[in-house]
Amino acid sequence: MELEVLRYTNRISSEAHKEVMKHVRPGQKEYEMESLFQHYCYSRGGMRHVSYTCICGSGHNSSVLHYGHAGAPNDKTISDGEMCLFDMGGEYYCYSSDITCSFPANGKFTPDQKAIYEAVLKSSRAVMAAIKPGVKWADMHRLADRVHLEELVKIGILKGDVEEMLKVHLGSVFMPHGLGHLLGIDVHDVGGYPEGVERIDEPGLKSLRMGRLVQERMVLTVEPGIYFINHLLDQALASPAQRCFIANDALARFRGFGGVSVHTTHSRTGVLLCTHTHTHNTLPHWSLYYAHTHTHNTLLHWSLITHTHNTLPHWSVISRTSLVHVPKFE
Repeated sequence: MELEVLRYTNRISSEAHKEVMKHVRPGQKEYEMESLFQHYCYSRGGMRHVSYTCICGSGHNSSVLHYGHAGAPNDKTISDGEMCLFDMGGEYYCYSSDITCSFPANGKFTPDQKAIYEAVLKSSRAVMAAIKPGVKWADMHRLADRVHLEELVKIGILKGDVEEMLKVHLGSVFMPHGLGHLLGIDVHDVGGYPEGVERIDEPGLKSLRMGRLVQERMVLTVEPGIYFINHLLDQALASPAQRCFIANDALARFRGFGGVSVHTTHSRTGVLLCTHTHTHNTLPHWSLYYAHTHTHNTLLHWSLITHTHNTLPHWSVISRTSLVHVPKFE
């Protein structure tokens, strides 16, 4: 029964995100999107509360972890050409959801936006393919870091040996938070560090909210991200161990870019129920997974489908429901 409620909560929240994506336009305030999300969750799903303070970051705000608090209440005007990172989840009778969507405000990716989004999506898929009962959650975080660094080398922001980058924890410069967490009656549910499980004291990994082996029937979020946070970039450039890997001229192009995150419990960002069917690169039953491929850098439609043969449609959410098409951006 509890899993059914979590599925319901995440399904309604996913639909609310799609509603926001259909209506967002440059010139609107970030809080207008927060309001629309909450209205949809309450009016369509009876979800009066949210699981956490809504994060509606656009432009440079999309690189601020846990943006949207009272000191920065989603009050920026969304500008044309900016990336939006909307991290919002409804709550139903205390059962939580955690969903993030990243997309360009005007509906069209620039080449740089596309490259960073594709890098994060690739790490999300890599973790989804590798996760199964018995794996170490910290190893899944390390896998996401490795994919990010490999992709940043391809983009030209980094240079050199990825193995050496991992030794100096360069991945934490671009993903300073943990990969994900348990989800349940609290959005950061308890149980991540029971007695005898120690936190790893390394950059990035020390922020993990769970240090256990993955177990069957756990509900987890998988939420990799790449962020361009000036003070972390400046620290890396001041570090002899890290700056040798950074192509500063290319990096300068991404100053002010913000960030991209793809939550895949959801996904992004919803419910990942870890089952034995999660082996052999197949997505687990009842998983919610955002994916995309785009044509001519233009966002297409959102589809709600059941997965078959591990194929993913344009900007799709996987659940048990039937196919529903959502109009593309105009």
